[in-house]
Amino acid sequence: MKALVFPGQGSQFVGMGKELYDSRKDIKDLMESANEILGFDILSIMFNGTDADLKKTEVTQPSIFIHSVAALKAVNGLGAEMVAGHSLGEFSALVANGVLSFDDGLKLVSERAKAMQEACDANPSSMAAILGLDDAKVEEICAQISGIVVPANYNCPGQLVISGETPAVEEACAKLKEAGAKRALLLPVNGAFHSPLMQPAQERLAAAIEKTKFRKATIPVYQNITTTAVTNPDEIKQNLIAQLTGPVKWTQSVQNMIKDGASNFVEVGPGKTLQGLIKKIDGSVEAASAI
Repeated sequence: MKALVFPGQGSQFVGMGKELYDSRKDIKDLMESANEILGFDILSIMFNGTDADLKKTEVTQPSIFIHSVAALKAVNGLGAEMVAGHSLGEFSALVANGVLSFDDGLKLVSERAKAMQEACDANPSSMAAILGLDDAKVEEICAQISGIVVPANYNCPGQLVISGETPAVEEACAKLKEAGAKRALLLPVNGAFHSPLMQPAQERLAAAIEKTKFRKATIPVYQNITTTAVTNPDEIKQNLIAQLTGPVKWTQSVQNMIKDGASNFVEVGPGKTLQGLIKKIDGSVEAASAI
């Protein structure tokens, strides 16, 4: 079975989407509609901006979503039987399985990005990548720290990102190194994504989601929070809202997709990050780029 997977924040690059834009008129029209929806010329930033421009959350998230949906259009969906997305990528996945329109998905992604940036500005905080330690050990040590620090991204075995208040994250990094982590690296972000510190952003996103039309999925989406196949639009809404303060369980989602029959994973969107993670989760499956 074929599964489409969609990347999240961090996969952006200068020039992203330009080849897709130039390839077909219907893709060009779709991408140009994004400028009108967002109220600014995001395509010029995607094509010609600087790395610094693209790293702004309110630019990064819509840019990756636009690129991913344009790439999906370019390959006509590839006849997949299930979809998943890493964090932000879940919105692209929901366009792929018919739950959201491009317009509605982009509006929600823009609102999510603004809300997350606002939460980061109000409460500067941190994330760190922990390499070479079992998930259970990372969970155990985070639970012992006073202050907020939680597992945020279960990317693949031996690679977990933690998130929370900066002093708590720094203390956790020190203890995790003592416990045998190969590396504990603070990430260059000024915010604690997928932690309780995103509560204000969650409330704002929830209000936007409740006003948006969600259709029944044509194929299941394996959501970050539940890690299992979901098609019911009301469940999908609640899981999207919960995702902002809960962990991205990518390892578990991919394992469940494989258990349910996925053997061919196709990454749709910028970069090749998810292919690498999938191969580390299970080296027996195929993983490649859509284009």
